[in-house]
Amino acid sequence: MTGASRGLGRDLVTQLLARGDMVAATTRSAERVTRALADADTSRLLVLEVDLADEAQVAQAVDATKARFGGLDVVVNNAGYGFLAAIEEVTDHEAREMFDVQIFGVWNVLRAVLPDFRTQRSGTIINVWSILGLTSFPGWGLYCAGKFALEGMTESLAAEVAEFDIKVHLVEPGYMRTDFLTSNSLGLPTREVDAYPSIREMTRAHQDMPGTQLGDPAKAAAANITVARTESAPLHQLLGSDSVQFATARVETLQGEIDAARELAVTTDIVPSAA
Repeated sequence: MTGASRGLGRDLVTQLLARGDMVAATTRSAERVTRALADADTSRLLVLEVDLADEAQVAQAVDATKARFGGLDVVVNNAGYGFLAAIEEVTDHEAREMFDVQIFGVWNVLRAVLPDFRTQRSGTIINVWSILGLTSFPGWGLYCAGKFALEGMTESLAAEVAEFDIKVHLVEPGYMRTDFLTSNSLGLPTREVDAYPSIREMTRAHQDMPGTQLGDPAKAAAANITVARTESAPLHQLLGSDSVQFATARVETLQGEIDAARELAVTTDIVPSAA
């Protein structure tokens, strides 16, 4: 599991250990994970310091997990952070850092675990992502770009590995009562453009939100365990009534756009020549 030191990840690891499961948790700081899980029985926990953007480190972590526990059954990609800025404000460095975590880090994990999953013809992959992989808002463009990219990658993956009895799921929470919107997890642009005062207002509103979010991370952690254990769990598992509302609104908007586009769309087909 990646992203285990705070929020949903911490609650998920805590519940898994309490169930008696064996857990390998990757992190940039082993001390931070150990501190976060100070009250848990960590005898079945393997903490691994890993830079997810480093493919060799990820492969070594998977090998260490198999050596410690004798195999690997479930992979949870949970690492991530938010970023609030107008598209114009995002630097090349900030964009690449986001994709290192949200896309290339996940891809490194998948490449490392899929050969064993295919050989054993079993395994579960859960990408804990966000409702912002299905819908978008101003100011969240960089974050949504990574989430939308993972949506496409995960949907393709699910179709590719179905024949090997590998289960793949996208867990998409709404706002949860974690520190995601605090300075610990929310990135801000290094340069601001005066033309976007509404983005600054949105940033201030989100920074005032911690402690008022609807979602319960402990319940979300339990829901992830349910997804992993349920054969019929959907590819897209929404979490939170706000997530359901956002997704429903997106589907309705998209349907309206399809209907509006249909008349012009069909005019671009090549019409077969008359015999």
